[in-house]
Amino acid sequence: MSEAEELLSTPAEWDLPPERHRHFKDVLMQQIDHDTAVTPRRSRFLRPAVLVPLASAALAGALLVTLSVDGRGPATGSAPSATAAGAFVTLNRIATAAMASDTVRVRDDQFVYVRTLGRENTGSFTGPVRLGALHTEERWTSQDPGPLRVTGWIRASGKDAIMPDQMLPIESPDPRPAGVDHPTYRWLASLPTDPDALLARLRKEARPVEGESRDQAVFSLIGDLIGGTIMPPANAAAFYKAAAKLPGVREIPDAVDAAGRHGIAITLDDTGFATRDEWIFDKETLALLGSRFYVTDPDRGITTETLFGTTAVMETAVVGGKGEVPDRAAAR
Repeated sequence: MSEAEELLSTPAEWDLPPERHRHFKDVLMQQIDHDTAVTPRRSRFLRPAVLVPLASAALAGALLVTLSVDGRGPATGSAPSATAAGAFVTLNRIATAAMASDTVRVRDDQFVYVRTLGRENTGSFTGPVRLGALHTEERWTSQDPGPLRVTGWIRASGKDAIMPDQMLPIESPDPRPAGVDHPTYRWLASLPTDPDALLARLRKEARPVEGESRDQAVFSLIGDLIGGTIMPPANAAAFYKAAAKLPGVREIPDAVDAAGRHGIAITLDDTGFATRDEWIFDKETLALLGSRFYVTDPDRGITTETLFGTTAVMETAVVGGKGEVPDRAAAR
């Protein structure tokens, strides 16, 4: 059995959240390609997305073997400088804007629909990072509190999309109740709206992988939740205020999402980890635009921050079932 086959056959004790799957899934695909000597471009389209959640725990370990920097922090020479005070002020402004947004209620029998644009690494597993073509991803997240094995569905389209135009299940090895792995509107509404209480809860829920600090895992978890769900305004505001309390959070004055839109970015510097995420917000409305992911890996010749992936949230809405596309006029 090859190393990649062992990855896929290893039972996962836990799953990375959806946004982390998108961050790492191409690494798994490329590892499989490397081990089986199959042409990477062709084989990427043959691997169902459902395999990614099932191999999450093993993938996290394999990924860090490749991307960890033996205790050295990511290079920051190319990253814009900003103060923690600026990030604190900006995140609290974003929280105020979120609090003032319209309340969209979601029933247990509905789905949250999110349409994004994205570019991901299509380079070889051991070679340099090469961003692929811009493609679309649609995701339907079930609001049924469960427990469920299939918590949602995903469909990608366009060049460099994995298994394009196929509706694929987002599946876990064991049934998942509502929670961080299955974030329903009702569960999100049950979380504390006091930022300190919420941060304490998130520190318990976050699951750092090897080399990652708990603060970085919390930051990533918040990013997963704000980018792929709908929640009450008070809860959204609490997430941003909680993020403002994380040490190392800073503001980047100008950043560009996958759709080419400029905005303000928030990031967290974790000097012991080889990746860095950015959340990008509109400079006027302070609405979430998208995200960027960076990697540093001197062993692969990546000695400065290299863009590993980028997304843009284009549409978020409530629909009645999987595969249903919202009325564009009603989407938010």
